Amino acid sequence: METTAVTPGQRLGYAEDYTAGDGTYERDGILYASVVGLRSVDSNMDGELPTMTVVREKEQSAVPEVGSVITGKVIRVAPHSALIAIMVVGDTPCREDFSGSIRTQDVRAVEKDKVKIINSFRPGDIVRAEVISLGDARSYYLSTAKNEFGVIFATSVAGATMIPISWQEMQCPKTKTIEYRKCAKPF
Repeated sequence: METTAVTPGQRLGYAEDYTAGDGTYERDGILYASVVGLRSVDSNMDGELPTMTVVREKEQSAVPEVGSVITGKVIRVAPHSALIAIMVVGDTPCREDFSGSIRTQDVRAVEKDKVKIINSFRPGDIVRAEVISLGDARSYYLSTAKNEFGVIFATSVAGATMIPISWQEMQCPKTKTIEYRKCAKPF
């Protein structure tokens, strides 16, 4: 098995000689690398064509995809959206900075017209959400419309960790003050 360092778009060989594996793609009968990494050719004993793959050298950071569950921190709250710094995708921490946006229509599944972002999220809250779209150039579009998505950690004005008491309210254990949040159903 031979290995060679390659870059994206680099020609690797002809599709008639190799089967395209991970990290490669075929265009017009020619195999190209789609990622930076080491090219390797695995020969099959069954008389089939050898498989060409490109394996990344380093462990890659988690990248949000449509349908993936993220955990993030609310950075800023605007009248029609909340800006989220994505920290974890699935169970994998992000090494790079990704931002997401939860729009008013994506906060909950029912009574979307009555949603107020300030009654759902506050800066500093930790939220669990689902990626629903790759969004615009600045951020992913996120949704907390399902019951298991929403605020999972919040601190009160007094600095205490708040306790969820309903799907839309959290209470400070020190001051007993109730604040509105779109709470995630615990699992």
